[in-house]
Amino acid sequence: MSHAPTRTVAALAAASAMLLAMSACSTPSAGDPAEAAPGVTDDTVTIGTHQPLTGPAAAGYSSISAATTAYFAYLNEQGGVNGRTIEYLVKDDGYNPANTQTVVRELVQDDEVFAILNGLGTPTHTSVLDYLNQNEVPDLFVASGSTSWNQPEEYPWTFGFNADYVTEAEALAQYADDEFAGKSVCVLGQDDDFGDEFIEGLENVLGEGSLASVQRYSVSNQDVVAQIGAMQAAGCEVNMLATVNGFTALAIGTAAKLGYQAQWMSSSSGGDYVTLAGFLGDAAPLLLEGFVTTNYLPYAPGNEWDDLFRQINDEYNDGAPFDGNTVFGMSVGYLFAEALAAAGENPTRQGIVDAITSGDLVGNGLLPLAFGPDSHAAYQGVSISTVTSGVQDFIGVTYVSDGDGGVEPFTGDAVPLENDGVPTS
Repeated sequence: MSHAPTRTVAALAAASAMLLAMSACSTPSAGDPAEAAPGVTDDTVTIGTHQPLTGPAAAGYSSISAATTAYFAYLNEQGGVNGRTIEYLVKDDGYNPANTQTVVRELVQDDEVFAILNGLGTPTHTSVLDYLNQNEVPDLFVASGSTSWNQPEEYPWTFGFNADYVTEAEALAQYADDEFAGKSVCVLGQDDDFGDEFIEGLENVLGEGSLASVQRYSVSNQDVVAQIGAMQAAGCEVNMLATVNGFTALAIGTAAKLGYQAQWMSSSSGGDYVTLAGFLGDAAPLLLEGFVTTNYLPYAPGNEWDDLFRQINDEYNDGAPFDGNTVFGMSVGYLFAEALAAAGENPTRQGIVDAITSGDLVGNGLLPLAFGPDSHAAYQGVSISTVTSGVQDFIGVTYVSDGDGGVEPFTGDAVPLENDGVPTS
């Protein structure tokens, strides 16, 4: 083996040292405050999301990202946040976890987004939870009520948005116990964490083994005749639904075909009247009379937030049908803008996480936000709404988690509208 002359080796070593020194001087380190965060320029902040624009959940949820986009268009026209407009990249995952992994990696690695906002679905978002946290990408306001998003020690970059399924179920169970005492209670739930946690919440209040029938469904099989038939045979009088909108309508429609009447109560994930009516058609007012669900957002005519969102929907969303998903999507956009404003004039990924965990954000909900150093949950309570003569509205009953496997009445005030829905730092 030949060897380079000593002087050549020394020269190469010196040159390498110089190149390393030059590189260190010209390239900011990861912790250098002068280095722009991914997705942030002097004029824009680019964020992304995965949504079911096609597939089994599309009919119920594809309008959410359109509403968020409309809110950002309104916000951008008002000057954006700290002089930056928000660019929102929406990618379709078809409610398929394998697709979710692909599109989220595209958003992070190819599009270099600042954050993922409101990725939708329990099974879908679970598939990218580790990836986003390992890469320290802000994973903000997940569109799912799974308690998985509220694990600050294991997933410090992830934050939920929905009231969690356990709390929703506890509230519905408490309302059923108060209003329909003595009637048999059953449940139809999605065959994943959604259904598991909803059942847990019901049993927290009603007692373990208290459910007369427990039925599960898969989003890949749009036939629930067997499940509804089993509930009918079991004499179920109050039926709890851990279902997405399409399967809420499918369950109630199937029961009608079987001549089976019951009191129906649903998680907010499958409880939007306008969406359900789109599935059920002219029969909706009759089939959904007395239908009970929950919400934590200001979806009611006459509410200032609702009025503003209707105006934004007309002007920036081509006057699309206005429903609970519209309010959800715009509320998510508002909360992100509030967090971005609180992150300061030169936002970083860590900075927006710090802004959320500070506990200073207020959002626009019917209850206070629960974010803090030890909580990555947005809402820990819900209000009850019912359908009467084709109109869905709140009835003045609100519950908040008591932190001990149950709920208690909440009598505080909803968050008022300020500055025309444009957050300021």
